[in-house]
Amino acid sequence: MKNKGQKISQAFQRWLLALVAIAFLTSTAFLWFSQTRLSETNTTNLLQLNLSDVDQDIKDLSDDNLLRVTRRIAREMNNRDSVSSFDLMVLADKHSVPEINLVDANGIITASTNPTFVDFNMGSGTQSGAFMVLLEEQNEFVQSYQPLTYNESIWRKYAGVALKSGGFVQVGYDSYSFHEDVADKITQSTRNRHIGENGSIVVADEKLNIISNRGGYIGSKLSTIGIVLGSNIEPETLFTATVHGVPSYCMYAVSEGSYIIAVMPQSEAVLSRNVSVGITTVMEVIIFFALFVLIYFLIKKLIVNNIERINDSLTKITDGDLNEVVDVRTHVEFASLSDDINSTVGTLKKYIADAAARIDAELAFAKAIQHSALPSVFPPFPTRKEFDIWATMDTAKEVGGDFYDFYKLNDTTVAFLAADVSGKGIPAAMFMMTAKTIIKDLAESGMAVNDIFTKANEKLCENNESRMFVTAWMGILDLTTGKMQFANAGHNPPLIKRANGDFEYLKTRAGFVLAGMEGVRYRASELTIYPGDRLFLYTDGVPEATNTENKLYGEDRLLDFMNKNATAEATEFLPALKANIDEFVGEAPQFDDITMLMFDYKLKEGGVQMMNKTFPAKVEALSDVLGFVDETLESFECPMKIQTAVCVAIEEVFVNVAHYAYGEGEGDMTLGIGFDAESREITFRMTDKGTPFDPLKKPDPDITLPAEDREIGGLGIFITKKTMDTVTYAYENGENILTMIKKI
Repeated sequence: MKNKGQKISQAFQRWLLALVAIAFLTSTAFLWFSQTRLSETNTTNLLQLNLSDVDQDIKDLSDDNLLRVTRRIAREMNNRDSVSSFDLMVLADKHSVPEINLVDANGIITASTNPTFVDFNMGSGTQSGAFMVLLEEQNEFVQSYQPLTYNESIWRKYAGVALKSGGFVQVGYDSYSFHEDVADKITQSTRNRHIGENGSIVVADEKLNIISNRGGYIGSKLSTIGIVLGSNIEPETLFTATVHGVPSYCMYAVSEGSYIIAVMPQSEAVLSRNVSVGITTVMEVIIFFALFVLIYFLIKKLIVNNIERINDSLTKITDGDLNEVVDVRTHVEFASLSDDINSTVGTLKKYIADAAARIDAELAFAKAIQHSALPSVFPPFPTRKEFDIWATMDTAKEVGGDFYDFYKLNDTTVAFLAADVSGKGIPAAMFMMTAKTIIKDLAESGMAVNDIFTKANEKLCENNESRMFVTAWMGILDLTTGKMQFANAGHNPPLIKRANGDFEYLKTRAGFVLAGMEGVRYRASELTIYPGDRLFLYTDGVPEATNTENKLYGEDRLLDFMNKNATAEATEFLPALKANIDEFVGEAPQFDDITMLMFDYKLKEGGVQMMNKTFPAKVEALSDVLGFVDETLESFECPMKIQTAVCVAIEEVFVNVAHYAYGEGEGDMTLGIGFDAESREITFRMTDKGTPFDPLKKPDPDITLPAEDREIGGLGIFITKKTMDTVTYAYENGENILTMIKKI
């Protein structure tokens, strides 16, 4: 026995030393590699962020510069009864631009600084056709730099501004002119920009001459400071260069004919790696050496021999000999362990007989508990006619990790979500219950959706030794305005169907999964939901359902089915979709949970659902009012002609309220907009709590009279009545209520 024990001790010593050495080298190498990758990733992200900021600054400078010139030319042309090609040449020389084109309301060039362009149809070309939006939808349009069709060596940028008489003016602008006009602004914007402690931004023109650099050399070639942009270096790709004698990480982008290069010294980028690896290596040496000495001597003296005796008995037990008795009593612990093993073997004998039945019963009970935690009564809010929710969940095993949830946060706000816990079985189900409870508690506390996910992530990361995580998509909808705040934590994108459109994927940038990493902050996005719209949430068990040929159901097949059955009621739709998935899968087993939720935003029973928004009754708020009108009418697919006329009427009424409703005091005006899809009528309701005033009582002005003979005032409401199909006034509950209806 002594010789056998000695051999075990020696083997243990060798193996322990080897394992300690391997662990030390592996951990050090991994730390070095991971910290290097992390430093490069952080550097790439930092350089990309700065390039993006500078790129946007230069594009804004370019657009603003060209638009200012174009607006000035448009104002001059608005003041003229007619404009010839010669007039345009004079204007071009005056404003130092190479090209001006006058386009009529039919998209035909009627005058140009280039006579060959006269009578050209702007709508017939790909490049020129983009400006046709100025005839019906926009007042201004800017196009990116592109080579001229008749001379590709010249890059020219075009802007257009609509004219009051109809049509528009188009102005061309060459890249070299832009650099001359705004070079100082580019230098001011970039010269003093820091990346980290010592990094900087270098800007060069199209000939690679430096126009902005914290280190000087303005007017010199980029190669002078050590930067060579060869054909093998792609934009927004990390590369190395020795800049001003300092080894550096670099990345470049091209913006408006300018080369933007972000530079950061390598020493700064890898500083955190070197410090971290150095400190960690010293600590590992101390810890691993201490552990080796301690473990070796303790194990040798106290454990090795007794473990071998116990192991011999356990070998017999695991081989099926449940009559083997363990009898090691050199220490109290080993005596207790021997007794526990013997007791466990005895208990095991008893449990083996009924284990299968007990497990089946427990799984059935767990499934019942899990399903009872999910909303199962449909429709869930039978008294609420403006929306409806239906959901289903089919688990791959007795219990699963998917879940859905929905609840009213107050009388005007509803929240809904779909989520998927990693893993299967009871552990996933337990984690699912925890996640569901945490998210609901946070939502009912009144948090914004991004804060809900941020706080839920913190709580789920606590004591998450199993390393499970949750993907989730959650929306919080204001039923009065249709505004929905939503957040995505690594989940599948939902599908949305507008009232008069098809289903399409709502693809926004997804955040990190919940419980995956501490310190993650989530962001919210906003979407307006209109009456008649539908939103479909699901888990990855839908697109990843696999048939016997190992083919996925897929997002394309899902989208096709959705649009073929877009008008079906949710009560029929969800079972039909599950049946379609089952038909595709065939005899293949279900490997993942399948969870689906359909949210329908409906018209209120008995009338049109209004989208309401309140504004201060001040002239300064007019642009916000018209912006709300434009956004809402576009969602109704309202023709631009009608949209323009409506905006004129709304402006007249709002300005009148702003000037007179509250006298010298302050107040608000609420604008409600609703659309009846069946009658094709848009309803506008403008409400204020100012002085009672019925504008409809004032007689219409006699527009046949000369302007100097007409009475002052009354023209605005006259225009409104002529623009709208129906205009009514009421004073109820201390409010002026002006209702207008326009048919489209």
